[in-house]
Formats: sequence, structure tokens, C-alpha cells
Amino acid sequence: MKALVTGATGYLGSNLCRRSRSPRAIRPGRSCAARATSHPPIPPILALLPSSSPTVTSPDLPSLVDAAPAATSSSQPPPSSSAWLPDPSRFFSVNVGGLKNVLEAFKATDSVEKIVYTSSFFALGSTDGYVADESQVHHGKVFCTEYEKSKVIADTVAMRAASEGIPIILLYPGVIYGAGKLTAGNIVSRIMIERLNGRLPGYIGYGKDRESFSHVEDVVEGHIAAMQKGRMGERYLLTGENASFKDVFDIAAVITKTRRPSFHLPLWVIEVYGWISVFFARITGKLPLISYPTVRVLRHQWAYSCEKARKELGYNPRSLKEGLEEMLPWLKSLGLINY
Repeated sequence: MKALVTGATGYLGSNLCRRSRSPRAIRPGRSCAARATSHPPIPPILALLPSSSPTVTSPDLPSLVDAAPAATSSSQPPPSSSAWLPDPSRFFSVNVGGLKNVLEAFKATDSVEKIVYTSSFFALGSTDGYVADESQVHHGKVFCTEYEKSKVIADTVAMRAASEGIPIILLYPGVIYGAGKLTAGNIVSRIMIERLNGRLPGYIGYGKDRESFSHVEDVVEGHIAAMQKGRMGERYLLTGENASFKDVFDIAAVITKTRRPSFHLPLWVIEVYGWISVFFARITGKLPLISYPTVRVLRHQWAYSCEKARKELGYNPRSLKEGLEEMLPWLKSLGLINY
């Protein structure tokens, strides 16, 4: 058997595919392979296939149907998690349309046993002042970003599929960080590059934000465990330590033996910078590190418990300090930071 990965060219998808090639990742008699097509990415799907089957990274239905006939199971990490795109409709064509195509491909074959769909913590909504679990449902009224809105709609599609009897397992990672491609989804690495090169001299806000930081290798292990042990129709948060970006900066300063920022950048200042960044992004075509929708996210808290995944999947996320102790030397080895 082999693992089919859609979205294998993305940050999480590439890590998932690389890990799935490991002999420890796949059950006896199974292996993993992946290739990218010219089509836009969709959330990665890890599908266990006979060794003669093709692998694809594509949102279009024909490619998925061609690759799926002999599959026995499948899994899906997220596409670009940028807070802003010049054409926001792409969030919906990728996140919602891509998932619908995966479900149609599943219906077109009788050999796939399960789908592991990777959503996002955004699909569950903010948690201002408390820590949420899988029972939380997004209120669906206000969205910080179009990306968040698309993930909420896609989550509704996935839950409806589960209620209709489609064997789907839903995963919700937090803010993913760690070694891997420096895409929009690898936001922590990109912020650390700016910080440790002197281009981000202050803290981002006053530390009132709260995110659940998930190391990419832990999220990958969570996907593999979900494929092997996850219950159909269930939600699992693959989150980690709940902390602020101020905490990230402080921990990084200790690890690198550099000075902590001496002042805070108010969110309104960063929002102005975000608007300016978007203006230039429309001219250059290069996605901004921070956009004005990013600041809307930072005005809220996104703290979650992964206790259910711990108990049922054996998910065991590392601490933020442990993760940064691995990530920062990796960035240094690439020559992207110095300390």
C-alpha cells in the first residue's frame, strides 16, 4: 500500500508526506509517495493506496477520482493559511470547493475506508477569556478574515458529510510552527526571521493575545494517529501550549541569548503597517507577512485543549520552549538568522 497526499507541496502537507515515507509511520506493507500537479493546492489528503496507484496534489475532481479508486483511507492538512489574499474567493475555492471535490471523489469509489480532514482552529472560533474544546461551535456571525470564514463553511460541509455516514475524521491544528517550507502557514518562523534580524524591534501588542502553538512534527504524528485510531465523525484538536506572541519573543530571547524587546508596538500601529503592506502586495504580488486582517486575529484569543486527542490518539505535543529550541537552530543553519 502507499499513501496518497494532496497538498503535499504545502508546509504541513510536505512534512506529512515526508514523515509518512518513514517505515515507522505506515503500517506493515504500506509506503508513501506524492507528486504535485499544476493545479492549485487543497488541504492535503493522506490516502493509503496500493503501490501501483498514482499520487496527486490537486483540487480538481477528475484528478482525485483517478487517484482514489484503490485507496483504503485518506487524510487532509490545510492549504495556505494566509490571513489575506488579493482574491479572497480563492480561500473558498480551495477550502470549500476542494473539500467538496474530495467528498465527491470518495463517493465515486467503493474502496476508500476513511477520510481524515484537516480543518483549523479558526473553524471553532475565538476563545476570549477561556479555553475551548471540540464541543465549541463557531457562532458564524463575525469573522476576522476571509480565511476563517471559508474554514467555518468547510467545517459545516465536513460535519454534514459525517452526519450522512461518510467516514470522516476532523482535525483542528493550532498555530503550526517548526522546520519546513517558509510559506504563509509558517508564520512563527517568518516572524522570528524579522525579529532576529532587527526588522521587528518591539513586541507585537501587549501580550493579551493567546494562541495555541502546535509543532509541525506533533501535528504530523497526530494525523498518522488519527488515521490509525481516530473515531469516525469525531473532532480532534491537535493544539499545543497556549501562549502569546510576547511569550514567543521572550522564550526566543532566552534560547538565542539575545535581548528581549524593550517596548511594545500597539496593535493600531501594526494595523496601519498591515494596510500599507497590503497596498504594496497588490503591486508586487508578494504576500505580506502581516496584513490588517492579521491584527483582527491578534485582538482575540484562540486557546484550546487537546485533552481528547491525548486520550484517544496518544497525541503528546511538546512545549513551546522545546519546539523553539528546535526551530531556531534550524533557521540559523539556513543562514536566515544570526545569534
